[in-house]
Amino acid sequence: MDPIAKSLKQRSLSAKIETRGRLLTQFCTLLIILLVLAIFGFIATKGIAIFVQDHGSLVDFFTKTTWAPDQTNIHHRPIIGALPMIVGSFAVTLLAVVLATPFSLAAAIFMTEISPKRGNKILQPVIELLVGIPSVVYGFIGLAVIVPAVQKLFGGSGFGILAGTLVLLVMILPTITSMAVDALKAVPRHYREASLALGATRWQTIYKVVLRAAAPGLMTAIIFGMSRAFGEALAVQMVIGNAALMPSSLASPATTLTSVLTMNMGNTVMGTSANNALWTLALLLLIMSLLFNIVIKYLAKRGEL
Repeated sequence: MDPIAKSLKQRSLSAKIETRGRLLTQFCTLLIILLVLAIFGFIATKGIAIFVQDHGSLVDFFTKTTWAPDQTNIHHRPIIGALPMIVGSFAVTLLAVVLATPFSLAAAIFMTEISPKRGNKILQPVIELLVGIPSVVYGFIGLAVIVPAVQKLFGGSGFGILAGTLVLLVMILPTITSMAVDALKAVPRHYREASLALGATRWQTIYKVVLRAAAPGLMTAIIFGMSRAFGEALAVQMVIGNAALMPSSLASPATTLTSVLTMNMGNTVMGTSANNALWTLALLLLIMSLLFNIVIKYLAKRGEL
């Protein structure tokens, strides 16, 4: 064969590198998908064992208030009333998000609309510092400062939903703020210029134009903060009291799904009713995380329209 024709038929080095890169990325993507599916399948299989293998009641799981999975009731079913943990998880999460959102949005508006230079110079390092602090440090601060303050103001032991809420508030503030800043910066500049050209004041422009245009991004930031708060374990466990009881007030000891998991997973034998019940709590946390991600994707898609 003619050497020139032979060289033209051979694949170039760049084409070979491109093919190898594409195959490598496809392999890594497939591996990640399989890993996620394997984790989901494993937790789902373990999570339903308490209902399939031990004949636990799904209704009791969501409605009863007594958590003793190593014991059985008169129907010889494990006692798996998870309502106190579910209520505790949602209570600290929702309260923390409700309290943190106004502060986060105010900080984001200051950093992007009112004083971008000063805001970035002062608040940006503070936010980055808060993000980098480990959870256990937040827990220690809550234990040393927040719990005694709650005890002094409201009585009781100081451990409870209020202490957990205040710790989570500080933890999710930087998350919501940083994402809100990105959402506000994404609003096109000509929106502001057109509003000001029509005679609107700066506050009217912020309130009626910028915030409305950035609404999907801001909602995504809030949902992401909620997801972070719902999955937090160590810091909340240190200040909430860890009592598997229905909370009677904000200052009474309570517990969360993550707290029960972290405290008991190492103290149960694999395959027993107590261990299977903990896997059910893990499955519930996984489903909640999945729902939060679906909502975030939906809001992000609405923002692109």
